[in-house]
Amino acid sequence: MQVKKIAVIGAGVSGLGAIKSCLEEGLEPVCFEKSNDIGGLWRYEKTPESGKPGIYKSLTCNTSKEMTAFSDYPFPDHYPNYLHNSKMMEYLRMYTRHFGLMKHIQFLSKVCHVRKHPDFSSSGQWNVVVETDGKQKTYVFDGIMICTGHYTEKYLPLKDFPGIKKFRGLYLHSWAYKHPDNFVGKRVVVVGIGNSGADVAGEISRVAEQVFLSTRRGAWIWNRVWDNGNPLDTTLFTRYNRILEKIFPTFMINRWVENKLNARFNHANYGLWPQHRFLSHQATMSDDLPNHIISGRILVKPNVKEFTKTSAIFEDGTEENIDAVIFATGYTFSFPFLEDNSEILDSQHSMFKFMFPPQLEKPTLAFIGILQPVGATIPTSELQSRWAVQVFKGLKKLPSASDMIADINRRRKKMEKEFVKSSRDTHRVRYIDYMDEIASELGAKPNVFSLFLWDTKLAREVFYGPCTPYQYRLQGPGKWTGAQKAILTQRDRILKPLRTRMVKHTGPSSFSLFGVKVTCAIFCLFVFMLVIMQVIGH
Repeated sequence: MQVKKIAVIGAGVSGLGAIKSCLEEGLEPVCFEKSNDIGGLWRYEKTPESGKPGIYKSLTCNTSKEMTAFSDYPFPDHYPNYLHNSKMMEYLRMYTRHFGLMKHIQFLSKVCHVRKHPDFSSSGQWNVVVETDGKQKTYVFDGIMICTGHYTEKYLPLKDFPGIKKFRGLYLHSWAYKHPDNFVGKRVVVVGIGNSGADVAGEISRVAEQVFLSTRRGAWIWNRVWDNGNPLDTTLFTRYNRILEKIFPTFMINRWVENKLNARFNHANYGLWPQHRFLSHQATMSDDLPNHIISGRILVKPNVKEFTKTSAIFEDGTEENIDAVIFATGYTFSFPFLEDNSEILDSQHSMFKFMFPPQLEKPTLAFIGILQPVGATIPTSELQSRWAVQVFKGLKKLPSASDMIADINRRRKKMEKEFVKSSRDTHRVRYIDYMDEIASELGAKPNVFSLFLWDTKLAREVFYGPCTPYQYRLQGPGKWTGAQKAILTQRDRILKPLRTRMVKHTGPSSFSLFGVKVTCAIFCLFVFMLVIMQVIGH
């Protein structure tokens, strides 16, 4: 049988995982990358090419290394838990070399058009027009994996800010921000309180005369270092915690988390109290924001009503003289190479599992990483790729178009109830739920019950410990013999980079407190169930 050729568009983190997944299943991937290197958004460039989104020099990952790793390639144990972008690039280069991915990538190759082959209804093939060195060439592929990410086009709503065109100072989108040098001694407004907005405002505030952080709806702020100094996601994203979340009512979970965050600093006192509950909208990760606010380097302001030539007028009527404006207003999806495939574009916000356009005659096109997990992107997009190549090979079948559309509509209605109306939440998914959902389609979801029968130690770590990507290599297609060891040693890799100065201590270690917390949680659940039974009884 002829080997199927798959086009992978983009050599960022999702594209690299897609290439690897194709090779695992004996497919022939050809990755087209319009830049001259791998890494996508993670590759810092002081002066990126025109139109290319960029990152600022200080950018550090918001998810910890054990939760962020590819599922069969853990980070080196000495790497810090939260990685600077330079460390992330080192890891991506190691991953690429280890699995021999580079020879499958064509750099400086821009995908211009992706169109159905004339006999698509029977073959499922695609014509792909690629421009290299100013010359265009047409290829035929059996499948397409679109891995361009959701940071391709900046969202700059200038029409929402009257007077900005008359403003005499500097204004730019956060994707053009690189370092604070240009803002020394300036008065700067940062519009938007997402992760980028909080990071940029905090960094500039160290050198600026004054920074004003403008927010329309406020935000819940959480930080990377959680209880006992453990990484946030390794503490919260466990199967045990997910079961508790499903048992307890949403209002109780919201109250617990909000009280927890307010114990660190009262969001109302800091002008950050949001209009939404915690679970209804994406929270902002920032270790430093409250410190900058309490020291006066950042002043939190409401939305900007209008700009004058030299100032910003806010909705509360206050006016501040300013020198620069940074719009941290997010991004929009863009797939210009699909311009002639209207049925795909019309459904790009209505994909089955955020991956497959439901109305294609043949399931030979998949969007990879075009979503926003409450957690790490790498393992999420990698699992998508593993499922997609199984579908391309015909080893896994998608439901009928009507069933896929029904699933899409159910998900949309559920999201409308759970989340506020916002572009940031359009493709938001809960990490464990979505990973399990895709793994179930693939046949790689870990069976915790059977694990308890043959490996109790492993089962305990899978259930109570962080839900790391290695769990999805224990069984099914792509099973990895090193998954068990990676899971059982993950806590050692968390602690290794912290213990650079060994000390003697008599108190319990951070992880030894875990059993106490579990016991307390079980007791609280027992009491809660008794109360519910009494209420029902009356």
